[in-house]
Amino acid sequence: MDLTIPGAMGGKEAAELILKQFPQARLVVSSGYSNDPVMANHLCYGFCAAMIKPYTISGVARLLNAVFSEVPPAA
Repeated sequence: MDLTIPGAMGGKEAAELILKQFPQARLVVSSGYSNDPVMANHLCYGFCAAMIKPYTISGVARLLNAVFSEVPPAA
């Protein structure tokens, strides 16, 4: 989920709504703003992982593998 969506609901707000309905959801937050508190403390906001933009194919693959394996991704 992208953390910031100009003029629309961002990832933090969307995550709150999703987790109310589906508390077991595995949500990944994404942003180009690495200094955002949600990115630094993503677990406190209900996200299982965080990914900073820009992405690489290998980075996305590692993160998804970790999320689906329920193993915390390496920083």
